[in-house]
Amino acid sequence: MPIPLDAPEVLQREFLEIRARLLQVAASLDRLGRAEGSVASDPRLAKIHEALAILADDETDRAERIQLTFSRAYDSQWQATFKLPAK
Repeated sequence: MPIPLDAPEVLQREFLEIRARLLQVAASLDRLGRAEGSVASDPRLAKIHEALAILADDETDRAERIQLTFSRAYDSQWQATFKLPAK
């Protein structure tokens, strides 16, 4: 059974990938900011800002909280909504 990595080892292993992904997000937001028109009232942009705020906090389970930010609430009637036969 492998021994889990400690925090310095995780940072050493993942730093460049994290850096690249953050640069990609920053570049996308820069392109959005330079583009003509406005999306300030677009709810998708609000979700992106909410996700960035989650990344910036020190709480745990950031990945789960971001996933939930972009997810729909569970609808127990989803089969009827999508007109699928119940099992």
